[in-house]
Amino acid sequence: MSAAVLVSIALLGALVGLVVPVVSRRFATADARPLTFPLPQPVRRPWADPMVATIVFVGLAVAVGDDPALPVFLAVAAVGLVLARVDLACLRLPDPLVLVAGLLALGGLTTVALLSGTPGRLLGAMGGATIGGAAHVLLALLPGSRLGFGDVKLAAVLGLPLGWLGWEVLLTGLLLPHVLHGGLVLGLLAARKVHRNTLLPLGPALLVGTWLAPLLT
Repeated sequence: MSAAVLVSIALLGALVGLVVPVVSRRFATADARPLTFPLPQPVRRPWADPMVATIVFVGLAVAVGDDPALPVFLAVAAVGLVLARVDLACLRLPDPLVLVAGLLALGGLTTVALLSGTPGRLLGAMGGATIGGAAHVLLALLPGSRLGFGDVKLAAVLGLPLGWLGWEVLLTGLLLPHVLHGGLVLGLLAARKVHRNTLLPLGPALLVGTWLAPLLT
């Protein structure tokens, strides 16, 4: 991928980052459950969201390269940035946002598979969604589980791009969020910043783990 394309993607990410706070405020309702733990809240510095979105977009461009599905990945990432912000703000993953991400992923990957003549990759994406959703349903049903079904639905959606990239990326993308989340929880417990009954959002970890998976494999 040329430097000019990377610069263009970085600028696109910055523009998306300007919109993310506006959209997220519509979903982070005033009556949502307040957070009681010291995780970084959606910051009010005007440069923060554009910077994060730029890093996310450039990272995806580097990881995915010239894959024709890159625009689909970027579109899903844009919705993911809003989801992460809302979940950090009020422990919610709004169904409309998850649905939009799912439709973008499924519709976009289906179109790319048909146009590029690679139906096998679409089957991999569907398999990724099935495995991701089923695995998190089982986790949610375990006794004492704190996993919400918003997390389950998001995991199924994120399984689509992960499965498109292959089974190694899928496995990494399914395991890594829980490693990140578990490490964060242990760190906060050790620092006595939270207690065992404190609710922590999993959505950002799911999204970060999905973003990191193709970079690490």
